[in-house]
Amino acid sequence: MLTTPSALPATPSVHAEGVSNDEFRAAMTRLAAGVVLVTAHEPALAPDGPRGEDVGMTATSFVSVSLNPPLVLVSLREGSRMDDLLDEQPLWGVSVLAESQRHIAGRFSMKGRISDRLLFEDIPRVRGEASGALLVGGALATLECSTEQRITAGDHTLVIGRVLTARVPGGDGGPLTYFKGRYRQLG
Repeated sequence: MLTTPSALPATPSVHAEGVSNDEFRAAMTRLAAGVVLVTAHEPALAPDGPRGEDVGMTATSFVSVSLNPPLVLVSLREGSRMDDLLDEQPLWGVSVLAESQRHIAGRFSMKGRISDRLLFEDIPRVRGEASGALLVGGALATLECSTEQRITAGDHTLVIGRVLTARVPGGDGGPLTYFKGRYRQLG
């Protein structure tokens, strides 16, 4: 007997295709991913008003898209602070985190976290010359990007950025990875 999509139970955790949110999430946790900190500077609202803020977000959905031109892609939860900011501010930075920077990834992935200004306070960082975004000291690599395209995909926005600068500042150790719902080290 064939089951048609309309014959499937109408529950919020099961999609018409028959894959539940839990099944999909469990399968995707088996894919190891590098961990980056995406940053952007939110400019001041008025020239004579309070200065702008620095915003950061941990991401594991970050990939290289093209060598010529150099393009990368980051996936942002639709309506998140970073998604809203990058809709208005086209310049942003990426720091590829080292295994010793697990605490940074954890800070910027917390739900209900404190102000990003306080989260950045004791982290070694420099301000990118091309983007104005903060770049983490000791990162394995840093990139500065300009948004080329935004694509809505389900409950996320895929942001494709042209790489303006790419540096390998000499961070030590291996990459910080995310696997089976936890930060991990290679080896």
